[in-house]
Amino acid sequence: MMLRQSRFFVLRWVLQLLLILTVGAAATSVSADDPIIDRTEINPETILEPLKDGPVTLPVMTPLGTSDFKVHISIEADHTDSHDQGDLVSLWNPKTRHGFTLGLRNNTGSTTSQANWRQLQFGIDAGTEPTWRDEGRPGAAVLGFSIAVHDGNLYVGTCETGDAPGQVYRYAGPGKWEPLGQLDGSNTVTALAAFEGQLYAGTGKYRLAGSALTESTNATPGGKVYRLVRPGEWELVGELPQTEAVAALVTHGGKLYASSLYRPAGFFRYDGGKTWTSIPTPGGRRVNALGVHGGHLYATSYDSGAVYRFNGTEWTDLGLVDQDVTQNYSFATWQNALHVSTWPSGKVYRLGPADRWLDTGRLGEEQEVMGMLVHNGAFYAGTLPKAEVYRHDGDTTWTRLKQLDETPDVKFRRVWTMATYQGRLFTTTLPSGKVWSMSAGALLTHDRELGPGWHEILAERQGQKLRLTVDDELVAEADVPELSLKTEGLELKVGEGPRGRFPGRLMNVWFERKQ
Repeated sequence: MMLRQSRFFVLRWVLQLLLILTVGAAATSVSADDPIIDRTEINPETILEPLKDGPVTLPVMTPLGTSDFKVHISIEADHTDSHDQGDLVSLWNPKTRHGFTLGLRNNTGSTTSQANWRQLQFGIDAGTEPTWRDEGRPGAAVLGFSIAVHDGNLYVGTCETGDAPGQVYRYAGPGKWEPLGQLDGSNTVTALAAFEGQLYAGTGKYRLAGSALTESTNATPGGKVYRLVRPGEWELVGELPQTEAVAALVTHGGKLYASSLYRPAGFFRYDGGKTWTSIPTPGGRRVNALGVHGGHLYATSYDSGAVYRFNGTEWTDLGLVDQDVTQNYSFATWQNALHVSTWPSGKVYRLGPADRWLDTGRLGEEQEVMGMLVHNGAFYAGTLPKAEVYRHDGDTTWTRLKQLDETPDVKFRRVWTMATYQGRLFTTTLPSGKVWSMSAGALLTHDRELGPGWHEILAERQGQKLRLTVDDELVAEADVPELSLKTEGLELKVGEGPRGRFPGRLMNVWFERKQ
């Protein structure tokens, strides 16, 4: 076994040497005033499969600083919908948050929603601290329960009090929200997800007493799934049997799945039209938040502190996250590992080798961690009871950034769910119902799902602009501050970054920097 492993690593080392064609300054200057370009590239005809063979690392001769640079790559993303999409190219220090990342994002398990789906992101940072913006309150929301980016827009599904129905709102700019029409009249739109190029929404009667608030007088049950036809028009695509409220929606293996928030436990697969096939849950327990990682679908449960893994036909019980954990709320992939948030310990846990849960720290003195998101090379999470946002700064360290909901005279305040849109992290809160957004460093996003097949991507910084081009079309551009990127000692990683490893195929990779 040792001999076999040694041969593997030697072959991999030799392969990387053969892949690198040029490293260093290109001798293209015609005068002393011309910029010198450092260029590193991989044989354009070589196809890389990082998930199978591991990433390729290339040296970068000098720190980026404020230099202009370009990175080019051709990709074919995972088509099975069974993996987190990971990073394409990165030159990144997760401890100092200096460098750049280029990645394709599936943010599944963002509490109840599939917040982002095949979203291309290109960002830089130089250890900056976040700046926040109040994005207002959609309608009369007490909470933005669900969130998703689809076809260039940001959508939030609300929970509303009194007799009011929950609705889906579309973001129309800072502080502006457009209602898109009523669904079934229940008090909450509990889940959102993009599937096969369309937006789906799950409904429910949310029991506000679970957040220590006065119950809604709206008795209309939910448990239905709708598809957005056009603003103001929703098509019913099914009613989940014995389901008062949809708990979550997620895409896995080319299918859309849904779960039930309340008892009886329910887990369902969408088979087209209005047909939903019921699938047994593990031990009859509820499965709630649904996330995708490493080829499998994962589920939290409000009936135990365990996490369950689904391979498309059967469940595996991964055991209690910890002895004092009774519920889990959301998933995120960070540094190639699945992470889960918990109650009442206020901690985040990482799934380690041999399916062991590893403690990655408590967020301040909080009791519950809800929405989590990897955004521009850093890992963020929101909490209860103070509705605070924290950033993971390595090992078990979490840095408090801001309290987002300061509603007086309530027991619980929550930061509920998160998504990345227009280069910003958006998050919802309870009980103020407000949405907030945050910027850290500079990030470009292509807010439309990247389609199947091969795509050519060019990301660049030129002066105080970032640009992102897909298949020769400029899809995002922004003015950015002058940031000096301290990348000393870092290697350019192809097929991997702070989020994780890319599960598709890559080719025609080159990196170019002006000194």
